[in-house]
Amino acid sequence: MNVCIKSFLVLSLLLPAAELSAQNAPESAGSEKDMNRLMDEVKNKAEDLVKSGFTAGDGYGEVWIRDFNTFIEVACQVNDRELIRRHLLTFFRFQQEDGQIVDGYIPAGKASAGYEYIYSRLAPEYAGHKNTVETDQESSLVQALARYVRATGDEEILEEEIGGINVETRLEMALDFLFSERFNQEYGLIWGATTADWGDVQPEHPWGVELDSNSHLAIDIYDNAMLLIALQDFLEIALPEGNADAKWLNRKKALEKNIRKHLWDRSRGQFRPHIYLDGSPFPATFDEEAIYYHGGTAVAIEAGLLSRKEVKEAYARMQQNVRESGAASIGLTLYPVYPEGFFLNKSMGPYSYQNGGDWTWFGARMVTQLARYGFLSEAKAALRPMLERVVDNDGFYEWYSRENQPRGSGSFRGSAGVLWTAIKALESKAE
Repeated sequence: MNVCIKSFLVLSLLLPAAELSAQNAPESAGSEKDMNRLMDEVKNKAEDLVKSGFTAGDGYGEVWIRDFNTFIEVACQVNDRELIRRHLLTFFRFQQEDGQIVDGYIPAGKASAGYEYIYSRLAPEYAGHKNTVETDQESSLVQALARYVRATGDEEILEEEIGGINVETRLEMALDFLFSERFNQEYGLIWGATTADWGDVQPEHPWGVELDSNSHLAIDIYDNAMLLIALQDFLEIALPEGNADAKWLNRKKALEKNIRKHLWDRSRGQFRPHIYLDGSPFPATFDEEAIYYHGGTAVAIEAGLLSRKEVKEAYARMQQNVRESGAASIGLTLYPVYPEGFFLNKSMGPYSYQNGGDWTWFGARMVTQLARYGFLSEAKAALRPMLERVVDNDGFYEWYSRENQPRGSGSFRGSAGVLWTAIKALESKAE
């Protein structure tokens, strides 16, 4: 081919692209500017909300550890350190002799939600409660305390004595509870009741927050990934005596190995929803293995259980699920959803609450991990719809319907906390 003709053809192919790029440059810059404005606005809103208290949000009188764990980092930036410290230590005041940790506590005079309340002479002004279908309270407290120590440098809290036992020892007690009371020897993993992904509602009861004779015990990715993060945190901040370091390090390594061995479904490229220990509560004809758990997967990535390639594949799968379901963001709890009637709790119908509801509380955690692994454009794309609905609805709602309509508490501090963390992660990468 004549060199001149060849050069002309190359230029003719390149010029339109260059012109298109030039035409799009102002729009791209404007879009980036708009994204930065959204991030700043939501970050400021999150800080203002967390300044105002420590309960999960409006409609909640309790301080919950699984929620507090997700907004403690922003709390350390905007609240008095001693107040945060006091709320953390109150959980240890309710710690049981076997090491278990309560879900939350409420002023004793307001304890009227129907729980079997727990009382402690170390905190007589409060009543505690525990959703026993979960297995994340102990892990959440270890993580929250580690986040507090990293944010404030207050290592002295580990030596604080509660009922004659220091906090460091109480952290070990909490972790030991999981390995002694919630540990399955066959799989080398911890168990809980059957719930939807990270949820706290079992299918066999109209409320469904407490283990009972009808519960179906199962192993899932969320509980085990949360424990793995807690073990990593404990090894970082605590200084166990004698050979305790080896004990906890060995437990961490074994847990990590067993999660990949038993919960990772290589053929489907996803985590198995459940390993049942004594049968499933769902019909034998139902293919639960096809359900993809968004929240548990995000937490597993935080725990370091997936490679960078697998992280990108997980994000692609989440986006595919969002498109197929018609949801607004990767906060989509799971997909496909459990059919109508599979949960006796009426709030757990398809695309409702923890059964396919859209929760920023977990979607933003995935954004943080995308940023962590260097997928910045993907992180911003995933974050944008979550930011926009905070601004559009003037609040941090607990969850959203498939139609992107706000549901639950309008001042859910967990959502505020994870959005703040995701924004800070992206800002850090930009710097």
